[in-house]
Amino acid sequence: MTTSDLVGLRIKTVRRQRGLSQAQLAHPELSDSYVSLIESGKRTPTPAVLELLAQKLDCSLSYLINGVTAEQMEDIELALGYARLALENGEVSEARTRFTELLANNNLTGLTALRQDTEFGLALATQAAGDLDDSIAILHRLREEDDLSADRRVEIAINLCRAYRESERLTEAVEVGEQMISNTSRPAWNDLLVELGATLLAAYLERGDLLRARQFAAELLNAADALGTPRSIVAANWLASITAAATGHAEESVSFAERAMAVQLEHGAPRSVAIMRAALIQRRFKAWPSEAAAARDGLRQAIVEHEQTSTSTIDRARVLVELALAEAMTGDLDEAVEHAKTGKGMLAHAGSALGAEADLLLGKIYGAVNRLDEAKGHVDSVRDWLAPLPDSRRSAATWYATAETMEQLGDSDGAVDAYQRALACAGL
Repeated sequence: MTTSDLVGLRIKTVRRQRGLSQAQLAHPELSDSYVSLIESGKRTPTPAVLELLAQKLDCSLSYLINGVTAEQMEDIELALGYARLALENGEVSEARTRFTELLANNNLTGLTALRQDTEFGLALATQAAGDLDDSIAILHRLREEDDLSADRRVEIAINLCRAYRESERLTEAVEVGEQMISNTSRPAWNDLLVELGATLLAAYLERGDLLRARQFAAELLNAADALGTPRSIVAANWLASITAAATGHAEESVSFAERAMAVQLEHGAPRSVAIMRAALIQRRFKAWPSEAAAARDGLRQAIVEHEQTSTSTIDRARVLVELALAEAMTGDLDEAVEHAKTGKGMLAHAGSALGAEADLLLGKIYGAVNRLDEAKGHVDSVRDWLAPLPDSRRSAATWYATAETMEQLGDSDGAVDAYQRALACAGL
């Protein structure tokens, strides 16, 4: 049925419930033939006529348009607001439950925009919980709908590209981003498209397309400078920072990151500020490893900030593993072990480069204190994390570091296999 058919059917149903004829409903403002055409779906009433009919039928305008009463509409909007608030506050499990329960509400079926908002919210909550495959499936279903707004299509592309990238499915991440960016019917550069471009740029970097990444970073910076909006400036400068780091320009990387952070502090939400502050500490740590103690102290404070905001499970795990590395470099080995294990425990049990990095760090720490059995156990676990992942630059680096650690632990055969895996990931 079309929208006009459904509206007409609701008017007819309520009219009969009220015991009115078409002529009685029409008089004196409308003709009974016009009411007949509306009820049969052959005419689409104007907003003014719909409001008039709602008054004469003593029902809500919301019911005639959407098939739900004003009270039911209020309940749905309130439930959606609570679900969004839970997600913003970092209560990911509760948010996921609330979005799921709302989708089961039959009254939501005819409310296309609200139902799409709810499905999108569920996808974000699912992604924040680390269930990337489920999030991807929801986003794909939503993307197939014909009546999505232009902004919603870009938002879906951003989160689909991000979910693919975090799953190490880099070819698919690039395809999603490029499809939207190169679409001739897309709008001119705006905040959402710059954010999508930044997410695509991250996929280029992880895939090892450094020349393309460098060129695209410059394009995004030009677009952001032309827009002059805080959101675009943050996104473009942050990814320019990551690009500079990947291409060996450490000080330039920190400079871009600090510019992004300055704007984020003034305009960003607490969640975004928390994520960026931790990442900036990591960026400085990589540029100046001798400042491990400062990085350790900053990351310890970042843990508290992450716990107070709505950062995702993966975001918090990433900070814990980075903190463990800083603690290991400053000699706080017990703390390093605890944080690496906690971060690792927050991840899915397979298919995570971050999980591999956590186990590799644990292997190095235990090896350093001569607890060789535990060291070998953690290094062997790196295989379980990396094996399900497609080849990528990040996986190649982790396999190579694993091979070096295996050599140090006396596992020559394992080291040879890991070196071969590293070469395969690098396309050699």
